Amino acid sequence: MRTHHTITLLAAAGLLALTGCSEAVTSEPEPDDKVAAPPSASRSSTAPEALGSAAAAAGIPPSPAPGQRAVYLAALNGIDPEIVDGKDDKAVSRGLSQCQSMKDEKDPTKRVESTNRRFIGPNHPDGFGPTKAAFILAAVQTNLCPTY
Repeated sequence: MRTHHTITLLAAAGLLALTGCSEAVTSEPEPDDKVAAPPSASRSSTAPEALGSAAAAAGIPPSPAPGQRAVYLAALNGIDPEIVDGKDDKAVSRGLSQCQSMKDEKDPTKRVESTNRRFIGPNHPDGFGPTKAAFILAAVQTNLCPTY
């Protein structure tokens, strides 16, 4: 039984490594010297951007777009319908929280353990077990925070 868990965790870690290998575009476009910022732009108009960057610095990714959200929820329902259990917003919130806790945690075993503690259901108050937790973690990372 222990070998089965080890193989599952290694497979999940491999999946996570593969999903994290995608190339991200990090360069910002050069500002055009001919186009100036409008004079009406003020610091108050950048407040939402500042909040977004503060949330990103804390490890909280932005809320998923509707299509991305649907794919994420479908992935969770494919693992076990009880994970979402009709509470879409709660499942998304748990996923975003998992992203935040994963930002600084690089140990795959600890990531799976925290996922198992975070994602619970009516018939699984102690989590869904390490195997399903590894699949949940892969769904979270793939759909909500692929750069973690």
